[in-house]
Amino acid sequence: MSIAYWCILITALLPYLWVFIAKRSGERYNNRNPRAWVAKQEGNYKVQRANAAHLNGFEAFPAFVAGVLMAQLAGVATDTITLLAIIFVVARVLHGVFYLTDKHTLRSLSWLVGMLCAVGLMVLAAMRVV
Repeated sequence: MSIAYWCILITALLPYLWVFIAKRSGERYNNRNPRAWVAKQEGNYKVQRANAAHLNGFEAFPAFVAGVLMAQLAGVATDTITLLAIIFVVARVLHGVFYLTDKHTLRSLSWLVGMLCAVGLMVLAAMRVV
């Protein structure tokens, strides 16, 4: 089970990688007003995409954590939880990479794979409890 917990930690930290890239890619980052700084980066698509990957990482995180914890509490096989957790992390890393490189179709596909893993964990948990 510890691998799935490490996956939760990685997924919790991943959005900060994307925002770090955003801050390093733009003109003179202003920490006094970061949201206004991002808004001023109109022509810098790398900043915008990295910031979007950052925000989306936070959106995906709760469902994944809930899925892992629900599956564990319901007694889903550890190997299954581990496999889905690893696939989720890989999908989320690829999602960010595809966001940064403007590969919209692959980005959407990796988002879908990650979401299916999170939902799959929840469904497996629900099926064990019934």
